[in-house]
Amino acid sequence: MARPYQDIPLWREVTEEQWNDWRWQMRNRISTTNQLQQVIHVSEKDAHAIDRCLSLLRMAISPYYATLIDPDDSDDPIRKQAVPTLAETTSSPGESEDPLHEEVDSPTPGLTHRYPDRVLFLVTDQCSMYCRHCTRRRFAGQTDGTRSDEEIARAIEYIQQTPAVRDVILSGGDPLTLSDDRLAGILSRLRAIPHVEIIRVGTRLPVTLPQRITPALASMLAQFHPIYVNVHFNHPKELTPEAKRACDLLSREGIPLGNQSVLLRGVNDCVVTMRELVRGLLRIRVRPYYVYSCDPSFGLSHFRTSIGKGIEIIESLRGHVSGLGVPVFVVDAPGGGGKIPVGPEYLISRSDRVVVLRNYEGFISGVTEPEDYRDPCAHGCTRCTRDPESVGVMKMLQGQRPTIESEESYRRGHQASLREPGPLSGMSSPPSKPHPRPTRASRP
Repeated sequence: MARPYQDIPLWREVTEEQWNDWRWQMRNRISTTNQLQQVIHVSEKDAHAIDRCLSLLRMAISPYYATLIDPDDSDDPIRKQAVPTLAETTSSPGESEDPLHEEVDSPTPGLTHRYPDRVLFLVTDQCSMYCRHCTRRRFAGQTDGTRSDEEIARAIEYIQQTPAVRDVILSGGDPLTLSDDRLAGILSRLRAIPHVEIIRVGTRLPVTLPQRITPALASMLAQFHPIYVNVHFNHPKELTPEAKRACDLLSREGIPLGNQSVLLRGVNDCVVTMRELVRGLLRIRVRPYYVYSCDPSFGLSHFRTSIGKGIEIIESLRGHVSGLGVPVFVVDAPGGGGKIPVGPEYLISRSDRVVVLRNYEGFISGVTEPEDYRDPCAHGCTRCTRDPESVGVMKMLQGQRPTIESEESYRRGHQASLREPGPLSGMSSPPSKPHPRPTRASRP
């Protein structure tokens, strides 16, 4: 439960009107150790650690979100998401500034085009709070402002010239930190593109700054349907009356809400905590959508859990929570591999006639397959064979390709060496030195 802000000396003179003004909240974000010490207990050791971290990374905590922190608990799950620690200054094996290769897949600044039919559009690097687990910590808060008009225009021009793009995801930073007029201008230009079918907005403001979600903002967003909003609740303590009101304003405008959590050590890596969270989300009409394995960005190893813990959590939800409340656990593969769903195994075995399955309690059942079923997609379905979106494993299932082979495989490298001109060209025996392997997997 939030502390009354009037009980905190830093804000004792703040009026209710100021407190409920999202612009006041943005102007008065906690950004220094001295300010933080006036809100929660910070030991001398922790203060030194925070100062050291702030020499590398920004801190910003909205006054509202700060009232959710237990002032005397250094292990508070809200505090861990908001307050810097010394662990953020150290790098561990496998970590990098851009582990998901968003910049590698960027055709123009602010835009990532990885999947054929959608783009990620980073319209600002500003947030109401700089989450300590942010995967874009290399980018978030650099200017604490919006992208330039020129960069916005170039990104929209790319989308206009790329008919395959059906889905545009606005993110950042947090796109809802833009003014209503600025955001409406971007949305109207996107909606004017005929091949853009849906627009999604990724935001954490209903969680960290619910005052931003006003009737005017919700009404403006609804002008650009179909529009979807994905929010970011990580812990049941964040499901406050203020957050519920913010989500309700959006829902009443017909905007579907999904939640994207990040699995964080010491915050929500507990089956009971996650069960409480997804049940609470359903009560405020927010559908649990994804739970992400924490990305290996620089300085985040202290937040990461095993992938097995994520699978265990999904196992604990299935059968105990409505199917609406069971999110997909995904690993956003380093190197730009995209989101890979990972979950419990329910298929135990199969023959050509029977599939053996288990349920969440361990009940095992055999399902008999129909003898006369003939798969049209594998036997002459021209829609499938001509489908331009059919790639990889889909082509194998349709009988269009027998194998998928890495370009780094020894076999492929050896074959390439045999094709090289020179005295060994065309010989049936292998060359004396194998062909050097590429240093990085080629991207499709």
